Amino acid sequence: MQFKDTILQRKSTRAYLDIPVEAEKIQKILDLARHAPSGVNTQPWQVAVVRGNTKQLLDEQLEQAFRTGRKTELDYQYYPTQWTEPYKSRRKACGLKMYSALNITREDKQRQKDQWAANYRAFEAPVALFFFVDAMAEKGTFLDYGMFLQSVMLAAVDQGLATCPQAALAEYPDIVKQHLGYDQDTVLICGMALGYEDTSAAVNSYRTEREDYTAFTRFFD
Repeated sequence: MQFKDTILQRKSTRAYLDIPVEAEKIQKILDLARHAPSGVNTQPWQVAVVRGNTKQLLDEQLEQAFRTGRKTELDYQYYPTQWTEPYKSRRKACGLKMYSALNITREDKQRQKDQWAANYRAFEAPVALFFFVDAMAEKGTFLDYGMFLQSVMLAAVDQGLATCPQAALAEYPDIVKQHLGYDQDTVLICGMALGYEDTSAAVNSYRTEREDYTAFTRFFD
């Protein structure tokens, strides 16, 4: 596969086949991703590969926290506290694309809630990856982590697998850390679903729009 095709094939996949992911493929993905750049070669990433019974129990705890209305508390502020344009419109369009693909109307609050709850099960993917960093991390470390996460996702495509990076899996960090045995003072960056895409699922049928490079680029000679 050409690199261009790898970039274009990657997408946020929200439905997976009930097929286990081979351990060898997971190892290859992480072995490639470890070559991502980081400031002064700090290599700040810590990855938990969660499968099987451990994942099932964690899924249940996270979904229960959501279903019972427990307030979410990420270890850091992910989204802006106040949305402005053009980001507000892009956010809205993203949600509408998904709900439209699933034929979920604005009035159907229960189906909306059920669809959101799927986040906490990593969309039934057989593998959930959780990404941690030491509490000392600053903004530069988050930049490094972004390059590592992209490397993981592209390496997954190369292995014939699909992913979905998920902030939702980091919304109850205390539950995740306790279940997996991580110190509570570590920072949970995000989670990621990993598995084989269910290409027949309606939720995987749409793609979000991307701005042309001319919309965000200025050339200086």
